[in-house]
Amino acid sequence: MKKYFLILFINILLFTYAKAQVTDPRQQAFQDSLTNYMLPDSLEIVPQAISTDGWLLMDESIKNELTGAVANLYNFKFDRAEKQFRSLRRRYPKHPMPYFLMGLSQWWKIMPSNITTKQYDNSFLAYMDTTITYGEQLLDKNKKNYEAAFFLAAANGFAARLHSERSNWRKATVYSRRSLENLQLAKEANGLSPEFLFGEGLYNYYAIWIAEHYPLLRPVIWFFPNGNKKLGLQQLKRAANYGFYTGTEAKFFLMRILANDENNAFEAYNLSRYLATNYPDNPYFQRSYARLAFTVGNLTETEQISLNILNKLNQKLPGYEPISGRYAAYFLGYIYQSKKDLTKAKNYYGQCVAFANQTNEKKSGYAVHSYLNLARISHQEKNIKQAKTYYSIVKDLVNDKAVEKEAKDYLKKYRKG
Repeated sequence: MKKYFLILFINILLFTYAKAQVTDPRQQAFQDSLTNYMLPDSLEIVPQAISTDGWLLMDESIKNELTGAVANLYNFKFDRAEKQFRSLRRRYPKHPMPYFLMGLSQWWKIMPSNITTKQYDNSFLAYMDTTITYGEQLLDKNKKNYEAAFFLAAANGFAARLHSERSNWRKATVYSRRSLENLQLAKEANGLSPEFLFGEGLYNYYAIWIAEHYPLLRPVIWFFPNGNKKLGLQQLKRAANYGFYTGTEAKFFLMRILANDENNAFEAYNLSRYLATNYPDNPYFQRSYARLAFTVGNLTETEQISLNILNKLNQKLPGYEPISGRYAAYFLGYIYQSKKDLTKAKNYYGQCVAFANQTNEKKSGYAVHSYLNLARISHQEKNIKQAKTYYSIVKDLVNDKAVEKEAKDYLKKYRKG
């Protein structure tokens, strides 16, 4: 997600620069629109007499109806979820919600592959574009239809992310800019529902993150809404705790932010355990849980969930593929090596390497360290020839000076062995 927000800024910068090369009165209007995107430093905006008539987003009967469908979506029971979404579409054929939910279902089919599989791209983009079409129609009829703005911000944002992953920079730029425009409009309904806090929370957090990690972009960020990391986290937590449609997405992003950016592995671990427990067949949540349990040192849970991942992969459950297998196999190899069960350790390290080869990720950290530990085990078993083979592989693949030194020193020491 950090990559998406970085690309969002860079793409809009390039878009603006390209426009500036041509004498065009619309360019100044576009620049002016950017400078007007300043967000207030408040958690919510109290709505002023906003009519929510016809808003499915806040319809309690719709929420009750879709409770099982949303759970099925995140638990990778896509057929069940989509059956209910299609039922909603039959009753509301010109509302953006059913199309967005169908698109979100396609998105989660893409997620376990780290967004590399392209099998669902066309259907995902078609649903997001349809969401945008009907959202724009609602907004044309009523400029204060903030529900329409919510779906437009979300659909454009998701489409922008996929286009950026596919290096479709022009399209990513256009969708990103539209997402920001509608996010600015949708925030006026923050006080109506926690659902509206999700997008703004992400923006508030990552706008500051980019400025901190990419100082050269700070002059560019001046053209965009003010960010606020603390506020962004508060908004995401509010959406996570109280959002019906955005609650799980907010928990997912909070988990990643806490683990990768806020140095709070224990809170991230608790979120991962919640997600994995409530959605036991979601491979992305399961491997995140395994990784964070491993990070905090809970090897008993790591072992259990890793064995479950490999079992589900063998059953060919939806979304369970080599990336999840690579995680699980490495953790199990490490655990059994620490238990001095070297036979099992070698088996799982070997599986990790095999999974990495299937996805062309031979240089991934888990694969390289699997080779490294196989080398150490081989030496421990006095199989110097095999150890040298593994250390040679490590030397060629590793991007870690300490590990590279270990491999070179070993190969030098046993050069004649």
